[in-house]
Amino acid sequence: MNIVVLIKQTFDTEEKIKLQDNRISEDGVKFVINPYDEYALEEALRLREAEGGLVTAVTCGPPRSEEALRTALAMGADEAVRLDDAGLSEGAAVAQALAELIRPMAPDVLLAGLFAIDSGAGAVALQVAERLGLPHVSAAVGLKLEADGGGGRLAVVERDAEGDTDTVAVPLPALITAQQGLNEPRYPSLPGIMKAKRKPLRRVDIAELGLPAERLTPLTERTDISLPPPRAAGRRLAGSPAEQAAELVRLLRTEAKLFP
Repeated sequence: MNIVVLIKQTFDTEEKIKLQDNRISEDGVKFVINPYDEYALEEALRLREAEGGLVTAVTCGPPRSEEALRTALAMGADEAVRLDDAGLSEGAAVAQALAELIRPMAPDVLLAGLFAIDSGAGAVALQVAERLGLPHVSAAVGLKLEADGGGGRLAVVERDAEGDTDTVAVPLPALITAQQGLNEPRYPSLPGIMKAKRKPLRRVDIAELGLPAERLTPLTERTDISLPPPRAAGRRLAGSPAEQAAELVRLLRTEAKLFP
């Protein structure tokens, strides 16, 4: 079985975000594999242990993101690929490039984290699946593979549904994104860390994909970035319940500007 896992290198969850020149400063910051991508990687390793095959970790990022790929290799991935992100400024372009990179790999299962903790976005993996023509299921908390009765395979996915769960079956190949609770990711072992140094890590430039420039044109633009305002002190509303409700509506309209 050919399994590809999309991973992203993100800030450690304990890092304090600082802005400099309208950008997030990376000075002295510790980077880790996006935690939700760790669930995806662990599930890929478990599938390989049960089904056999090959696990390839793929990321799109600068040279420093190879550290995340080395960690994935130490955890047990067989191969890794870094697509250089130079010239890719937003998610749609990244998804287009990743889809073109992954297409010749012809994965039976494509796995990714539900979302990235740095941006809070969870759209890139889904856009990759759309461009590859793959069915996809998000927020998996359980996954097993079954025969479909016609010689093919099905991914039977138990997925988180706003505090409840439902079960979806999709034919392979397919994309599944991992939610917390799918598994417990393993730690890299010392032998795994040593083996990772000898495992293949391929580097790919955007130009090697042969994509025309218009297919990498950004579809969105970030005009500004700012930190959340400091948390203000709470306010107690006086009066009867009806008076409090009326005052709350007034404050939401005039101060919070939540509605006209």
